[in-house]
Amino acid sequence: MAKFLSIALGFVVFVFGGEPLKMATTTSTDNTGLLDVLAPKFQKATGIELQWVSVGTGNALKLGQNCDVSVLLVHSPKVEEQYVADGYGVDRKAVMYNDFVIIGEEAYLKDLKGKTIQEAFAWIKQHKIPFVSRGDKSGTHNKEVAIWKKVNGSAPSREDSWYQESGQGMLATINIANQKKAITLSDRGTFIKYRTSLKGQKGLVILVEGDDVLKNFYSVMAVNPKRCPKVDYQGAIKFIDWITGKEGQKAIKDFRLQNQQLFIPNAK
Repeated sequence: MAKFLSIALGFVVFVFGGEPLKMATTTSTDNTGLLDVLAPKFQKATGIELQWVSVGTGNALKLGQNCDVSVLLVHSPKVEEQYVADGYGVDRKAVMYNDFVIIGEEAYLKDLKGKTIQEAFAWIKQHKIPFVSRGDKSGTHNKEVAIWKKVNGSAPSREDSWYQESGQGMLATINIANQKKAITLSDRGTFIKYRTSLKGQKGLVILVEGDDVLKNFYSVMAVNPKRCPKVDYQGAIKFIDWITGKEGQKAIKDFRLQNQQLFIPNAK
């Protein structure tokens, strides 16, 4: 099975012939390898090739707004709801969820173990512990900013020497945090993918997890064909029906790394 990167937008394409369905999605669905599993199953079921670009949720939504893609798979519920209300997205449905985790060097465990996410962020700020943010308006970045606002009224800025924005995807941000011995917020799926690449090295560990605030919900939606008449709306609906249907949900449930389930299907 061949795949390549399009120069224009960085789309990953599974090549079988015919017009592909263009999708914008988050880095976590791509970094983990989930889409590498879903794409051929979707093609086999429908005859439609899946072509995607993985960016932060904010940029994914912009691609939809600009009519560059036909379908979106993203994870920032409040932003998505506004996107639909503004008329850019239609037929939005729940797909799956996992959770966010705070990760960093094991040495921080003695101070953070047992803390809630807000207590952990307050401790990080108080002690000026190096923290790497996505800083890219992704779903993960939006979640991080929301937590900072509850703790501090606003997120730290670039003027705070201990706080750095990577402007990159999740896996790249984790690697930066590792290099700088810093803490970061990650979705669990990408963190597990990161752990598979360590090959015996110690690496970052989970410091805080399990807080209800850290749930991470993914949705799929079509780009509104009334705003973007040239998008493949019918193809988008076929993908939505497939990924929220029995076969797609089973494929998500069965997807594992290091014998760990990365995403929990929750289509209604």
